Amino acid sequence: MRGNNVAHSKLRTKRDFSLNLKNKKFWSEEEQRFITLRVSAKGMRTIRKNGLAASVKEAQEKGYINLV
Repeated sequence: MRGNNVAHSKLRTKRDFSLNLKNKKFWSEEEQRFITLRVSAKGMRTIRKNGLAASVKEAQEKGYINLV
């Protein structure tokens, strides 16, 4: 998404709104290994709240990820 930085003098310069994505390792109890995911800060909170397996299953159902 694109927008403007607006200075106090109302001078506008172009800027990009980038997602808050991080590479994060999560421990999977089912597979007994670490899984590296590229998730947003909100996604990390969701995984912490619901658990990794439930979050991955929900993301698959919504079509966000495809596991082979």
